[in-house]
Amino acid sequence: MPETIVLAFSGGLDTSYCVLDLINRGFRVVTLFVNTGGVSPERAEWIKRRALDLGAAEHHAVDGAPALWDEFVVPFVMGGALYGGQYPLLCSDRTVIAAETARLAASINADAIAHGCTAMGNDQVRFDLALRSLSRLPIIAPIRELLSTATLPREHEIASLEHAGFTVEPDASRYSINENILGVTMSGSEIDDFEAPDDAQTRRMTAPRDRWPASPLTVSLTFVQGALTALDHERGAGPALLAALNERFGAYGVGRNIYTGDTVIGLKGRIVFEAPGLTALRTGHRALAETTLTKSQASFAPMIASKWSELVYAGLYHDPLRADLERFIRSTQGRVTGEVLVRTDGGACQAVAVRSPNTLTNPDAIYAQSADWTAAESEGFIKLFGLSSATWASRAATGLSAVETVS
Repeated sequence: MPETIVLAFSGGLDTSYCVLDLINRGFRVVTLFVNTGGVSPERAEWIKRRALDLGAAEHHAVDGAPALWDEFVVPFVMGGALYGGQYPLLCSDRTVIAAETARLAASINADAIAHGCTAMGNDQVRFDLALRSLSRLPIIAPIRELLSTATLPREHEIASLEHAGFTVEPDASRYSINENILGVTMSGSEIDDFEAPDDAQTRRMTAPRDRWPASPLTVSLTFVQGALTALDHERGAGPALLAALNERFGAYGVGRNIYTGDTVIGLKGRIVFEAPGLTALRTGHRALAETTLTKSQASFAPMIASKWSELVYAGLYHDPLRADLERFIRSTQGRVTGEVLVRTDGGACQAVAVRSPNTLTNPDAIYAQSADWTAAESEGFIKLFGLSSATWASRAATGLSAVETVS
């Protein structure tokens, strides 16, 4: 019997090529599609047919959206830190896909695991590290290996598939596209060349300005201990709520951006991304957290969240530090409960109203209106608060150095 290999399969150019390559190597290929959102039932059925037509011996499908919501979206929104201050970690579903791939490989006693990552990007790091954390099986990456044999790997893949009688979707020949409940990322072609992206071809979830509705949109977000539980007072599962936010705010062009940053392996990477729902969700949560966290919590938590995002981005999800940091992040959310109204007129959104029983306000002391302390108390606080700084500045103004003052 030939050795069995489980391939994480999306139906795109890279993983389609992987099926042919692995069969040519003598493997019995079992494909696994982990649906982390953004894929219709019709598309999922097409992916299954694609895998079997390519020669896969078996095809499996798993709903990965609930795990992606619980394990990533919830702590990410609670922490609120974008990677590099810009990127909302739309790549985080790779960890879920890798976990499901390792689980299937173990259940069918597979001999190896495969993925379709290139040798240039971050995904190879994420997949390899996750798989090495969860399985001892060998990892084969046919697209990564192409770098040593083909000067133009993408063109080689297309030619190989067409030679075998399989068509390649037009977008796949131009862009590398990843879509899940978090949003869409696109790279390739003019994006990689640091040119202006083709606006008509690089929009999947966000409408262009000329198609924005004339009336503004206002949505109520209900949070319980930092986690979204309802939209406009209608409760639902997390993935369904995020999908609804994607549709509503995507119609107004919210959440589209271009991100350039350093990849884990040291290259400059550039992508177009769209994350309308996640953008609205982060906006609402931040407004609620700002009113319910203490000053110390609000100033310290972003540092923890930033490191959490760095670990997830780099594929170090299974490092114990990620879990340590996440415990802190979740511990801050006990009183982040309430309702936020998020509004958009198009292009961006903002939290326009916040309601919570846990708002840290004092009815007797309202900013710019009233205070329950005296003018003398205020003046005394200011004097003591800035005593050290004011003393240093006054010494500097006299032209005396610290040594001269002492002597």
